Amino acid sequence: MTPTHPFAHLSADQLAELAREFDAIHDDVRGDLGERDRRYIKGVIRLHRQIAVAGRALLLGSRSKAAWAAGTGCLAVAKILENMEIGHNVLHGQWDWMNDPYIHSSTWDWDTASTAAAWKHSHNYIHHTYTNIRGKDKDLGYEIMRIDPHQKWHPAYLAQPLYNLLLMAFFEWGVAVHDLDVEAIRAGEKPLKDVWHDIKGISGKARDQILKDYVGWPLVSALAATAVGRLVRPEPRSRRRVLADRVRGKRFTGAVRAQLAAVREEGGGTFAATFWADFTANIIRNLWAHSIIFCGHFPDQTYTFSQEEVRDETRGGWYVRQLVGAANITGSPLFHLMSGNLGYQVEHHLFPDMPSSRYAEIAPRVKDICRRYGLPYNTGPLSRQLGTVHRTILRLAFPGGQARPKPGPYRGEEPARAA
Repeated sequence: MTPTHPFAHLSADQLAELAREFDAIHDDVRGDLGERDRRYIKGVIRLHRQIAVAGRALLLGSRSKAAWAAGTGCLAVAKILENMEIGHNVLHGQWDWMNDPYIHSSTWDWDTASTAAAWKHSHNYIHHTYTNIRGKDKDLGYEIMRIDPHQKWHPAYLAQPLYNLLLMAFFEWGVAVHDLDVEAIRAGEKPLKDVWHDIKGISGKARDQILKDYVGWPLVSALAATAVGRLVRPEPRSRRRVLADRVRGKRFTGAVRAQLAAVREEGGGTFAATFWADFTANIIRNLWAHSIIFCGHFPDQTYTFSQEEVRDETRGGWYVRQLVGAANITGSPLFHLMSGNLGYQVEHHLFPDMPSSRYAEIAPRVKDICRRYGLPYNTGPLSRQLGTVHRTILRLAFPGGQARPKPGPYRGEEPARAA
């Protein structure tokens, strides 16, 4: 069941030289960071805000199906941009070098259910340190799915194709709960004070997210739609006089109730439409994030490791484990922007603190190292990567299963065929 390690042919000296080459890539980019990088991240943040504002504006007319669809689409795109290319990468510290107090891993909070602190521990530290080490990497199946045949089968896994669908739709909430580290709690390895601290953080963030998306923004839309409606269709004089009389008669509560009734009558439909627009946009964002992340970690091409296999691991060994424990997704520049440049998952795992906008630039150098050292460079189109992921989830829901054949050494790009 265990495939031959792709770097078994490398000597200790070769691994040390490989580490120096990867370190050089990191240092070269670090020394070149400057104004164009600053303009990039600020431009993406500005674009995200503009799309979000456009979505909110369109939802003021959400009683129109076309306006609702356009507004929901804008919100979904804005949420994807904020989570994938901005939040994920800012929290990795990719932009800390700018010393901008607003775009910094210590201050950024993102539009998702996970708290920044809990996510940075479970993702930045645990996952990126112990990538694909069975029993150490908590992101390996997110502790609820069997995605590697080395994992011991349990009858609960029979349901994983079904609860994977739920995880896809509500991915942000699954990740938030995952940050608790339920396995450590069950094993008694996590102190109760830490559990309580995490629960308070998650419940607080959940409250904020629910109030923002399902109360605050729908109410803003309803009030704004009511105000616009009043301007377009002024209230009859008789009704205004009644309200004025109530206020003069110190029946202020009655006046407020009358106004609320007007908002409910004129803005109630907008409130409901915005509520469902936010819900739909969150589902779309979750489906997209789940697909990109699973394709970068669990397709057939990636390797997993036992704890014994990585004992006394060198710097070069760490680099190779990151290299073969991740997989890329081919796509256009727009695709890479919308995926947070996690279509370059290999480069991201090699250099998680490098600005994501530089991954396409360094990819040829990474490929060249793979070619010269006889290592695989895992990549493929989204459809193929996603297909193998869901095939694995379905197959390994049942007992048994074999490790899929792994790619051979990278040989370089195939020459284009003549027309």
